[in-house]
This record gives sequence, C-alpha cells and structure tokens, in this order.
Amino acid sequence: MTKRRVLVTGATGRTGTLVLQKLRQHPAQFDAVGFARSEAKVKEQFGDVRGFFFGDINHPFSLKPALAGIQSLVILTSAVPQLKAPPQPGERPEFGFEPDGTPEEVDYIGQKHQIDAAIAAHADHIVLVGSMGGTDENHPLNQLGNGNILIWKRKAEQYLIDSGIDYTIIRAGGLLDKPGGMRELLVGKDDQFLAHPPNGIPTSIPRADVAEVVVRALQEPTARNKAFDLISKPEDDPSASITTDFAALFARATAGL
Repeated sequence: MTKRRVLVTGATGRTGTLVLQKLRQHPAQFDAVGFARSEAKVKEQFGDVRGFFFGDINHPFSLKPALAGIQSLVILTSAVPQLKAPPQPGERPEFGFEPDGTPEEVDYIGQKHQIDAAIAAHADHIVLVGSMGGTDENHPLNQLGNGNILIWKRKAEQYLIDSGIDYTIIRAGGLLDKPGGMRELLVGKDDQFLAHPPNGIPTSIPRADVAEVVVRALQEPTARNKAFDLISKPEDDPSASITTDFAALFARATAGL
C-alpha cells in the first residue's frame, strides 16, 4: 500500500491536534505533516517541530513547500474571536479579531489560498472541517465581532465544491472535549439538526469523533464529494449504537453544499 502524504493546516488547534495525532497513529497509511504559525505552540502541543511547516495561510507562498508532494489536504484553520475587554456588570461582552485574522481573511480568503495551492500541487482530495449554522445569517456566531464567520465559511465551502477537486466537507455541531468512539454519529444537511434536533438531543459532538471522521474520510471512497452536518447522539442514549461502519455513514451523506 502506498502511503498517502497528508497536510493538516490549523494543526495546533484543539481539533487539529487530534487529527494530526490520529493520522500519525497509522504510519503505514499516512505520512502526516502539520502547518502552523507558531513554533512555540507546536513544541507545546507536540514536544518538537519535526514534521511541521511554518507559515501563514494569508501568504500563499508560505504554503508551497508544505504542500509539495501531498495527496490530501485537511483544512482546520478558523478565525478566533477575541474578547476585547472584561465586560462591566450588566454589559454584554464585546468581541473582535486579530489584525489579518477576520473571518473574511481566514475562513474565506485564507481557505481559498489553501484550496488553490493544493490544486496547484496536484493534490486529489481536500477535507474541510467547518461548522453548522451557515444557512442562518442571523446565527449568534455571525454576530461575534460582526465577523459573519459562518457566512464566510459557507462561501469557502462553495468555492471548494466549484474548484473541481474531490472534497469532503464536515460541518461539525457544537464541539465537546470528551472521549471519542463511544457514540452514534449522525449526518445531515442544511442545518436540519439545528431546526429539528432528533428527539431533542443536543446538536453537539466530541472533537475526538470529528477527528476520527476526518481520518476515515481520507480512507473511505464513499466520503469523496460529500458535504454534511455532523452531530452525535448522547453517550447515554438507549437508542444509540456506536458508529463503527464509516463507509455506511458517508454513504448517507450527499454531494453539493
């Protein structure tokens, strides 16, 4: 079996770290490398900087060496709202974004840079991890710093679909810092889970399960050219059956935004 070289961007984020760690648990299948801005953060998360490239997705030239020879790109970069100042009693907190770190710059332009660079490097598959809620312009996340983060994410997803490269778009529900591999996973479309949660369950999922779905998407042909929302049943749901057949999970997903 030929190893698949995979680049994970946003690899020092909480989900990105899990994805890269999981890929490196399959050394016979994957040659997994990371892309990050901060050497210090890489050392903190991984112990050393081996297998990492450093740069900025807003500077496309810095992506080129990282993408050399890859077959798959996993995009986990995202703008991060910053609290401007501790709110006074009775005041609502105000958020903003770092310079060059707005959702338009990171979640749209920066993702376009990555997609274009991966295609130029002759990659054949891009896995993009996003968020549910992109169909609702009035979603509370769009109000943070007036960033419209989910709107820009949705535009990047459409750009990826239109690019012609094979894609897998995973729109995760609310992320939980809980163990993975213990829940039934559900795929949906167009934020239907937000509008009508199955049996009223929380529209959330452990980060570890999202990371596992990313790894499986790189392995399973049924994951290609699919875009889907992803949540999990609660761990204690008596009707749940732990998801182990990922090919069947992806087969239930559909193409297009």
